[in-house]
Amino acid sequence: MELAKATVATVLAVLCAMPLPAAPGALKSTRTRRASARYHGGGVPTFANSSNGDITAFDDPVVRQAAVEGLGRYNGAVVAVDPNTGRVLTVVNQKIAFGEGYIPCSTIKPTIALAALEENVINRDTMLKVGRRKYMNLTEAMAHSNNEFFEQLGLRMGFDTVSKYARLLGLGELSGYEIPEEHPGAFPMQPPAHGGVARMSSFGEGIQMTPFQLVSLAAAFANGGTLYYLQYPRTADEQLAFAPRVKRELNIAQILPEIREGMLAAVLYGTGKSSFDHGGDETPLGKTGTCDDHVTPSRIGWFVTYADEAHPKIALAVLLRGNTRRVKGPTAATVAGNIYRRLREQNYFATVATANTVSKLQAGQ
Repeated sequence: MELAKATVATVLAVLCAMPLPAAPGALKSTRTRRASARYHGGGVPTFANSSNGDITAFDDPVVRQAAVEGLGRYNGAVVAVDPNTGRVLTVVNQKIAFGEGYIPCSTIKPTIALAALEENVINRDTMLKVGRRKYMNLTEAMAHSNNEFFEQLGLRMGFDTVSKYARLLGLGELSGYEIPEEHPGAFPMQPPAHGGVARMSSFGEGIQMTPFQLVSLAAAFANGGTLYYLQYPRTADEQLAFAPRVKRELNIAQILPEIREGMLAAVLYGTGKSSFDHGGDETPLGKTGTCDDHVTPSRIGWFVTYADEAHPKIALAVLLRGNTRRVKGPTAATVAGNIYRRLREQNYFATVATANTVSKLQAGQ
């Protein structure tokens, strides 16, 4: 009996000396903190009220509501424009959208593709080796955002050629006309130290790009190659006096079908497939981007897109920031899909199509 009492006393002493197990919530909190630490200490939240503080009086109310609801709780920004005029329809989270720029990640790839096609480095049927027993053409590489494919293109063209086309498409310069809050982003004068022109061509290393620059580029791809100045009329007089302003004609109509095919494939079965609105007749095209931005610093998710394929009525740039793996290009594509669905439910596309037809008739076209 005395031995049994001693044994029980010993066991109790050992148990009392052991730390209590953490509550399930505490374990989750620890895992979350560790995950956040992997992404720059968790300094940028994944979720926020992204429309708080915006000045919205002169936004298109239907587009803005769709963008706010589509973005939901994510910490990010949406810039929407009319690709046929360059008019800004809404800017959600103006603090982020008017920032100094963010690494474009894989949304740089359509620019690299355009340069490679124009320079005859590849054509639509060119197959490049991207793995031990794997080859891809441009459409598949765009659809699945293959880094090796675009790094090869960058290396074949060289930094100067890549830079020439990037600047032609508006990188490193203001995209808007008299938008005082806008920043020009940044484009390097020499290959970035980390990865050189190869990584610049796959991830946009060394580049800082704004949502305005990205949506401006999407609008040019949508309308056939006209790079409009983006205009954001915010008074009644500016709205009445609005007229499109052409920044430059890119003369890329002959090679746009190859780029559009890749952006369509990304939406139909690639990294941007969550943007496809199965209930609508408007077919979107787009390109995702995911990477870490060591300048801002945060994890970045992009989706640049326009709809529809045949008669484009809207172009969007969606940017997400945060500190978890939810922040990625496919999630930004989901946001765009939510926006498209809400616009369809509001009959937006049919209304815009009717308005465009009336405008052309009035202009005698």
